[in-house]
Amino acid sequence: MKLIVTEKDTTARRISQILSGGKAKNVSRGRVPIYSFRSDGEEYRCIGLKGHILKVDFPEKYRQWQEVEPRELIHAEIVKVPTNKSLIKLVQDEAKKADEVIIATDFDREGELIGVDVINKVREVKPEIKVRRARFSSLTPAEIKRVFAALEEPYYDLASAGEARQDIDLIWGASLTRFISLASTRLGKNFLSVGRVQSPTLALIVDREKERREFVPTPFWTLRIHCRKGEEVFPAVHQKERFPTEEEAQEAMKRLGEAAEVKSLKETVKEVPPPAPFNTTSLLSAAASLGFSAARAMSLAETLYMNGYISYPRVDNTVYPDSLDFRGILRELSQVPEFEGLCEELLQAKKFTPTRGKKQSTDHPPIHPTAAANKEELGEQEWRLYELVVRRFMATLGNSARVANLRVDLICGEEPFVARGSRILEEGWYRFYTYGRRKETLLPPLQEGEVLQLASPPELKRGETQPPPRYTQGRLIERMEELGLGTKSTRHAIIESLYQRGYIYGDPIAPTETGIAVAEALRKFAGVISSPDMTAQLERDMDAIAEGKESREEVVTKSRAMLEEVMDLLESSRQQVAEEIRNGIREDRALGACPGCGSQLRLLKAKKTRKRFVGCENYPKCRVTYPLPQFGMVVPTGESCPECGSPRIKVVNKGRKPWVLCLDPECPTKKEEKEAVVEAQEEG
Repeated sequence: MKLIVTEKDTTARRISQILSGGKAKNVSRGRVPIYSFRSDGEEYRCIGLKGHILKVDFPEKYRQWQEVEPRELIHAEIVKVPTNKSLIKLVQDEAKKADEVIIATDFDREGELIGVDVINKVREVKPEIKVRRARFSSLTPAEIKRVFAALEEPYYDLASAGEARQDIDLIWGASLTRFISLASTRLGKNFLSVGRVQSPTLALIVDREKERREFVPTPFWTLRIHCRKGEEVFPAVHQKERFPTEEEAQEAMKRLGEAAEVKSLKETVKEVPPPAPFNTTSLLSAAASLGFSAARAMSLAETLYMNGYISYPRVDNTVYPDSLDFRGILRELSQVPEFEGLCEELLQAKKFTPTRGKKQSTDHPPIHPTAAANKEELGEQEWRLYELVVRRFMATLGNSARVANLRVDLICGEEPFVARGSRILEEGWYRFYTYGRRKETLLPPLQEGEVLQLASPPELKRGETQPPPRYTQGRLIERMEELGLGTKSTRHAIIESLYQRGYIYGDPIAPTETGIAVAEALRKFAGVISSPDMTAQLERDMDAIAEGKESREEVVTKSRAMLEEVMDLLESSRQQVAEEIRNGIREDRALGACPGCGSQLRLLKAKKTRKRFVGCENYPKCRVTYPLPQFGMVVPTGESCPECGSPRIKVVNKGRKPWVLCLDPECPTKKEEKEAVVEAQEEG
């Protein structure tokens, strides 16, 4: 009997059904399914795990935060602890009856580590058992049958790289988190976390916020006219674009006439090449532009992968392998009504020349569709992400788009103006990937020397230069990749952890005062933690382990030495670190001026019920209090309600649009909100 072990039950069920021709049966009497089937005269059993079967931790004596100095964790022993003892025993019991174990986990560091942990646990009960590896990039029948006919050896170096990451993240995360939390006395479920990748990522967000706060806007004035040709009206802006003073703009305005003459027209045609294939970073970035959080997009992508609809979603590669059957994939996708016509268009080509990105690797192909999906069977969000992947794949096989850009120079009175237009001459790949389509700006047919009347009075507007924009989740993931922060498999989780710890909120992302305080304290007193250089170097070291150039022990020892230097810096500034962070926490709890006495309103918790509310810091002299929603992060806005003058706050709930409200429950705006809700319910 051969025992197949996969990472999740969904994968186990799918592989079993493929290899058995749909005849696999669940023979388990417990909660964990075991699939039994025969294939090519062999008996198989297949079990799906629940991710890692072992986790790293410190021995019991190190687990009491207030009894162990954080520094002691740097060189503490690391032990592997079972995450599910009954599941491990089940795998071992099945292995005793088997003559071969086939590891069929995801092919990356984490998946290989899970597989090697399984091998080690199996060999505890059957030391000489044969072990093989099924390496696949998609859960399609053709791919699964192919890899199970050509099994490989496990990739132990890849697993060692994953194990080194576990060790390093535990050592850094545990020791620094404990130090910061103990120093600031922020313990319990509200502890403050610090991480090797998390901290420099937070620093990026905080740096951008500081730029925005320090930004001094510069005023400027723009001058615009609207020209009429027949029934059509189009705008033209002054050639100077921005006037530094209103006086200068007014002077130019005085020199305008009632008509504009076309002085010249210049059209340039530009070819816009199709986009590169999706890797993890570009997929998450594109999904973010559709409103998906990075964590949600990755979760949906993994579900689509495990159900056989797309290829493995954790990849760096942006170059399709020569072996990829583009024609076969398009024929498969043509079964989907929404894509049928588009696929037929592409299938007319005699040869495909797909686009190539800048990153090429051999572990997995770029993310692409692998099977036809029924829109009715997928959830709405799953379909949207699937459609994104399908359209991107088709776009990479399409032709360049051709766009004509037109510049029209005009004279109005004595002043030069410019009108710009663009139109798509050939759709090319835009036809398939509608998300990348450029908006056309059409101008009426014009000729040199033509005189056009102004359709309305000239428009003089004041504007201001804008601060740099906050990072969106998509742009932050791209920036993390540029700086070598984290990996394709961890970046979305790092961002999610910053949200969960209350360091950031919203998208575009803004830091809380606590997040700013933690980042600034680390930068000021142990700058290496906030710099991407150190963690990027460790990422390169872990790549070297996977390539067999360095050992896990060497890299972990190197990281311990780095951490010891960091801890020296933090311990010598313990009081200053604690004070900075406490100030940030106090700022987050300060919600505005008390209308009763002018003191500060703060976020508080009732001693008996532990429910949160807003109260005056001058209690018991001042007894002003306000109720609060019991869920969501509360963020001060620094604004007062225009109706009643009470402070306004923002409540941020995961997956929902932030909600701005006045603290006073008797405010007229509350009545309007309630009436709007009632109306909506009645209409519904």
